[in-house]
Amino acid sequence: MIGILLAAAAVTSSPATTQSSSASSAVVAADGSGKFKTIQAAIDAAPQITESGSSPFVIFVKPGTYEELIYIQREKRFVVLVGDDPARTTIRFGLYGPMKNQDGAPIGTFRTPTVQIDADDFTVANLTIENSAGPKGQALALRVDGDRVAFGNCRFIGWQDTVFLNRGRQYFQDCEITGATDFIFGGATAFFDHCQIHIAGNGYIAAPSTPDFQNYGFVFDRCSISGEKADVKTFLARPWRAHGQAVFMNCEMSDVVRPRGWDNWRSPQREKTARFAEFNSSGPGGSSDQRAPWAKQLDASQAKEYSIEKVLDRWDPKRQLDESHGR
Repeated sequence: MIGILLAAAAVTSSPATTQSSSASSAVVAADGSGKFKTIQAAIDAAPQITESGSSPFVIFVKPGTYEELIYIQREKRFVVLVGDDPARTTIRFGLYGPMKNQDGAPIGTFRTPTVQIDADDFTVANLTIENSAGPKGQALALRVDGDRVAFGNCRFIGWQDTVFLNRGRQYFQDCEITGATDFIFGGATAFFDHCQIHIAGNGYIAAPSTPDFQNYGFVFDRCSISGEKADVKTFLARPWRAHGQAVFMNCEMSDVVRPRGWDNWRSPQREKTARFAEFNSSGPGGSSDQRAPWAKQLDASQAKEYSIEKVLDRWDPKRQLDESHGR
C-alpha cells in the first residue's frame, strides 16, 4: 500500500491535471478546485488504453462525498482511481432492487450498483463505495465484470448484495466490507487479503455462484469478522449456485459467526456439490466443533493450494497496486 499512498500525495500536490513520464493524472474535486467536478467526467476523459505495459491514467479524487453513479466501460483499461483516505472520500448512491422504474416495474438487483467496473486491469484505492439504500432489498455498492481488478485500502458499505463479483479475477487488500445478506456474491475468483468483514445484520457473508469448471471462487485469508451488535449472527456462506466455492483461512471470527458456519440455501443437494472449507480459524466464532459436516476443515498441506499465486493464476495484484503508481 506504500506505493498507493505516495502516489496520492504526489497527485494532491498539484490542484490541476498533471502530466508526467510515468502517468497521466486528473483531479476530481466537488468544490471546483480540480479539473473535474464529478468522477464520471474524469472516467469519461481517460484514454482508451489496450496495450499491456502502458502508463496508467491516474484519477485522484479529493475528499468529499460524491453522490453519483459510476460506470467504467470495458475500454478504460489501466486506469487508477484513488483518494487519499476512505474515511473522507466517498462515492455514494441509493438505488435498490424493488425501486420502481418509469413503467412501474422493479429495476432489479443488477441495475443498482453505485460503481460498476467492466474494464480489465483497473485499480481502486483509498476510497469508500457505498449503497445508502439500507435494508430495502438488493442494493449493490460495487459490481465488477473486469479481470485483474485490484482494490487497496477501500471500504464497501451496504446491506444486501453489497459487492457483486460477476466474473474475472479480483483482489482486495486491507479493505473493509459491510453488509448483512449475501453481501459478497457472484461467480468470479476473488482473494480477500487482510480484510475486515463487518456484519450489519443477521444473514450470510458470501453467496458464491462459482461455475463447476472454475477451480477457485472466494478466498478470505487473514481476515477478521466482526458484528455491529451483540445479537447479530451470520453464516460464513451459502451456495447461490450448486458448485459455489468459499474458503476462509487464518481468519479471526467473533461470536457473530454462527457455530454451524455454513448454510445450504434450503437445498440439501447442494451439500454434495458446494465447495466450502476453513483452515486455522480463530476467535469465539472460529471453533470447528459444531460446523456443518459437509464443509471441509483443511490441513496445512491442503491450505497451500489456496495461495494468492495459485488462486489468481499468475496475476500479481500487489505488483499492480505498486506499478500503477510508477514504483
